[in-house]
Amino acid sequence: MRTRLLPLLIVLLAGILLALGFPLAVSVAAAQQQRVVVDRIDDTARFAALAQFVTERKKTERDTSGEDERRRTLETELASYSGVYGIKAGVFYRDGEAMASAPADWAVPSAGEGRDAFQEALYKRRSHDPQQVWPWQSGRLVVASPVVRDGDVVAVVVTDSPTGQMRSQILQGWLLIAAGECAAMLVALAAAVRLAGWVLRPVRVLDAATHDIATGHMNSRVAAGSGPPELRRLARSFNEMADNVEDVLEQQRAFVADASHQLRNPLAALLLRIELLGLELPDDNEEIASVRTEGKRFAQVLDDLLGLALAEHAPADLRLIDLGALAAERVAAWRPLADDKGVRLLQQGSTAVAAWGDWVALSSVLDALLDNALKFTPDGEAVKVTVASNGEHCTVDVADGGPGLTEDELSRIGDRFWRSNRHQNVKGSGLGLSISRALLTAGGGRLSYAQNTPCGLRVTVTVPRTSPKPSMPSDGTVR
Repeated sequence: MRTRLLPLLIVLLAGILLALGFPLAVSVAAAQQQRVVVDRIDDTARFAALAQFVTERKKTERDTSGEDERRRTLETELASYSGVYGIKAGVFYRDGEAMASAPADWAVPSAGEGRDAFQEALYKRRSHDPQQVWPWQSGRLVVASPVVRDGDVVAVVVTDSPTGQMRSQILQGWLLIAAGECAAMLVALAAAVRLAGWVLRPVRVLDAATHDIATGHMNSRVAAGSGPPELRRLARSFNEMADNVEDVLEQQRAFVADASHQLRNPLAALLLRIELLGLELPDDNEEIASVRTEGKRFAQVLDDLLGLALAEHAPADLRLIDLGALAAERVAAWRPLADDKGVRLLQQGSTAVAAWGDWVALSSVLDALLDNALKFTPDGEAVKVTVASNGEHCTVDVADGGPGLTEDELSRIGDRFWRSNRHQNVKGSGLGLSISRALLTAGGGRLSYAQNTPCGLRVTVTVPRTSPKPSMPSDGTVR
């Protein structure tokens, strides 16, 4: 969930920063150009003041010494201005003839932005808003101001500025904005990580507690002291649900255990009376033999029910054990029965494998698996017990050579009282694998089932190589 939430937050934050950054970059470029335009307008206004009274054209009979002096001053100022700043500047009459210009051969452009600015100035309008110049463009900035005398435009001052320095300053401003955006993105990313952790931590704890309860650790609870209010309410509701489920399961276990225990005494008395009745009947009486068999089967079912209730209730005594030695011990114990049935009982794999588990529980599980395997394996076939270590877990495979189970039957194996329709005539209560699963779950292990090749059933016991005890405080609450 974190991998889905974080990209969403990052994309959202990046979109917000870009939405703020683009207008800011445009504003910086516009402000930089406006500053240059204002400077050029001030310069053209100064030149317009000098040119205001230089109204006669050169080399006419009406030239006066005063006008010549003002013209020379204007030409000197334009030349000095152009030489210092590298800006083309000139004062042009309405028809485009130069009153004074620097360089001396510069004329009003015949087309483009320069001509548009010149025409606009003839209508007494200064160039306040020339087209924006961007850093990747190589154009020039043209500004024009009218020279007004007695309310009429008699000439136009035009400046043609290079934009290299302005574009460089715009680019520097953009780089500062980009650096700020990156810094803001890093801060936002750190905040997003913290926010995602704050939101998802209760979810992870809730998921861990749910998994613990699903695997039999019914005392797992969720601390409801962190995260958003909705998740805190969910944690409290989860704890209430877990309490109710634990109470119901405890009542169910108590009922099964009590019922099994209470039925044993009447059943024992009933079996005793059957045996006494059998003494009065011939030894080959089929009815009394059938009643004896059913009575013993009923006693076995009660024993298995009591064992299941105890397995689901009793805590596991976990310790480091030699799984290979345990398997060898159980194989040796069952080998006489295998030899009597003509079945080869073989142990393979590692002989010394350390694992964490309950010795008594694992012994009971292996006994149940070997009992089933020998029960369904015909004469001449083999039952193979393989011990192995795989990463963080150790496994014991019990593979028989019997008829096996179908895919549909594999999905139901381990259910209480379930037995394959093809094996109803085989002795058993259908509780052995349920008891084994409960014993393994209490110690952090599990059972898995698969078809054996070429025939039969393969049951795998998996136990951890490290202590599976969950880390929780004394009140049983998952932290």
